[in-house]
Amino acid sequence: APEHELVKQLTTPEHENEIEAYIEKISHKSDLERTDLAKDKTGVFTGSYVINPVSGEKLPIWIADYVLNSYGTGAVMVVPAHDERDHEFAQKFDLPIVQVIEGGDVQKEAYTGDGVHINSDFLNGMDKEEAIDAINNWLEENGVGEKKVNYRLRDWLFSRQRYWGEPIPVIHWEDGETTLVPEDELPLYLPKATDIKPSGTGESPLANLDDWVNVVDENGRKGRRETNTMPQWAGSSWYFLRYIDPHNNHEVADYEKLKEWLPVNLYVGGAEHAVLHLLYARFWHKFLYDLGVVPTKEPFQKLVNQGMILGSNHEKMSKSKGNVVNPDDIVEQYGADTLRLYEMFMGPLDASIPWSEEGLGGAHKFINRVWNLLIDENDNLRDRVTTINNHDLDKIYNETVKKVTEDYEAMHFNTAISQLMVFVNNAYKADSLPLEYVEGLVKLLSPVVPHITEELWSKLGHVGSIAYAKWPTYDESKLVEDVVEIVVQINGKVRQHLQVSKDASREELQALALNDERIKQELADKEVKKVIAVPGKLVSIVVAK
Repeated sequence: APEHELVKQLTTPEHENEIEAYIEKISHKSDLERTDLAKDKTGVFTGSYVINPVSGEKLPIWIADYVLNSYGTGAVMVVPAHDERDHEFAQKFDLPIVQVIEGGDVQKEAYTGDGVHINSDFLNGMDKEEAIDAINNWLEENGVGEKKVNYRLRDWLFSRQRYWGEPIPVIHWEDGETTLVPEDELPLYLPKATDIKPSGTGESPLANLDDWVNVVDENGRKGRRETNTMPQWAGSSWYFLRYIDPHNNHEVADYEKLKEWLPVNLYVGGAEHAVLHLLYARFWHKFLYDLGVVPTKEPFQKLVNQGMILGSNHEKMSKSKGNVVNPDDIVEQYGADTLRLYEMFMGPLDASIPWSEEGLGGAHKFINRVWNLLIDENDNLRDRVTTINNHDLDKIYNETVKKVTEDYEAMHFNTAISQLMVFVNNAYKADSLPLEYVEGLVKLLSPVVPHITEELWSKLGHVGSIAYAKWPTYDESKLVEDVVEIVVQINGKVRQHLQVSKDASREELQALALNDERIKQELADKEVKKVIAVPGKLVSIVVAK
């Protein structure tokens, strides 16, 4: 690490200027920036070498910003053949890439899988775990190293110098003692204020609110409340627990209700939260579990990271690039349902996809098609919607219920919407629309376009919200076609297509084919030598040439 205490004494005179300039350059970078896998690797040679205690080999000592002083000892031995960042570093600075674990082409990319050791003296033939134990034992036996467990956990900077945050229930007294606010005075609320200004001292704006900050105990001792507030992570680490029992004024939530509802079945959020928010939420939840407040060790059962909507130029939206789309403008022009539908139809939920005004227009057109399918120009339910089912839509409806239900469960919203479009297209071709299927269509659409489906639900004569309606089910038997199409061949050439019962026998197929008017014309004045029928597929007629 550039900040390592040994860097100065390891740097040779001819490399001093370069080392100092590099340290100054990286001093302004955060740890996240320095360890970003996507960034270009940088580093400087110190001019010194170290001796590998096992092989006796002389190795150059470099400093590189992707090595953190707070990680382990702040000094690492690079393994370019088997670590992606080390591999990039070695390639950039033309350092040797020696393969020590069998597998992959390490001159092209790092091999990070397991395998047997090679080029490793007494470790050859061992897998990774065996080799770690063996080398640790060798180092200890030879007095040149020892095993040690290093934890990556670091202190969590929990305080913020701002008004808007949960106040920390601590009082600092004039005699130097610091105490917690008594439990019977909890929760501690932020003071209501109409004039919130910076303190001017680096403290939170709370420092200006004397009536709240200054306290006196029963013995006349003066004190000041802690003016730092908690970060946004504090509230977001456990807010979901209150959904279970939001009006409980005695505890976080009733324990029996927590047992019934936890853990959270599905948590959807951006990948940018994985390192911070979700880490904190799990820490918070496990702490509450240790206290006996919650019944589960884990807060979430399943996590899904949604993709990012990019600008039309395929870049991340930002004001500086001028490619930001204001959702309020979209809602104003098209309505919220169109925006929801288009976002869900853009592509897979986890994909990052560029915004398209054309796609937005298509989504709006589909919503209008659904409305016009069911509602006439007088704003009434169309006469085509009937309680009579002529069974024309049986198969496509049951297919749609099955696929949309399964796709919603798998969060494949784009393919679910595509299937709904297929059904609507078929419905436009039908002479009548069975009420059961119309209601099913509206229910299937409701998670994506809730506003228009509430209106349609009302038009269908229902009083309550569609949100409380039972989800549609499908009939497995209706997924199979009762009628199939077969071909009729004469001497190997297709001459006719026939719609027949899927259960038609060979004899029935032969009779249907030979009695078809077009086939009769083809066979006029010809001698039929043989008729072969394959149920569900074809009838082949062989005639004399």
